[in-house]
Amino acid sequence: MELVSQSDLDNLLKFLPCRSPQAWIDEALRQEEILLLNHCYLEQCAARTALGLMFRCPDKPDVLIKMSKLAREELRHFEKVHELLTKRGYTYKILKPSRYAGLMHEPARRKEPGNLTDTLIIGAYIEARSCERFYSLAPHMDEEISAFFRSLLKSEARHFRDYLTLAQHYSDEPIEARVAFFGEVEQKAIESEDDLFRFHSGVPAEPN
Repeated sequence: MELVSQSDLDNLLKFLPCRSPQAWIDEALRQEEILLLNHCYLEQCAARTALGLMFRCPDKPDVLIKMSKLAREELRHFEKVHELLTKRGYTYKILKPSRYAGLMHEPARRKEPGNLTDTLIIGAYIEARSCERFYSLAPHMDEEISAFFRSLLKSEARHFRDYLTLAQHYSDEPIEARVAFFGEVEQKAIESEDDLFRFHSGVPAEPN
C-alpha cells in the first residue's frame, strides 16, 4: 500500500478552509452503515464527474488522460467499498444525497471558460474534503476500515492536485480569488448545521 506523503497531506489540509467538526466525526462513528453506503455512492459520482469532463473536453489531452485515470481509480474504489459493505451484511442502496455538492455548484459561473474553471476548483475541494475525512476517521475506525481509508489517501490527494492544476491551466486569469470564494462556500457547508448525515454533510443538527 502506497502511503500519502506528509507534504502532500499538509498541502491538502492547508488548502481546505477548515477541518471536519468533531461533532461530524462522532456521528460518523455512530453511523457506520450510512457512512459506507454514501461513500460507495460518492465513488460512483466521482467516476461520473470524471467521465463527464472527458466528454466535455475532447480537445484537451491533459483533461482526457487525468480524468480517465481518475475515473478508473474511483470505480476500483467503488468496488472495494461495495465489497466491504457486502462483507458487513449491508445492502447497497443509493441514499438521498447531502446538500454539499449542490451548495458548491450553485454559485458556479455559467459561461465559459469560467464554468470549466469553477467546476475543476469544486472538484478539487470535493477530493480534498474526502481525503481529509478519511484521514480524520481512520484513527477511530476498526482495523479493516482504518486500513482501507488510509489506502485511499494517496489517490485522493493526487486527484485534488490534478483538479487544481487543470483549473489554473484552463483559466484565463489567476484562480486564487475563485479558490478563496469556493473555500468560503465549502466552510459554510461543513460548519453549518445539517439535518441529513452523509459523508460530506455538515454539523449534525440537534434533534427536536
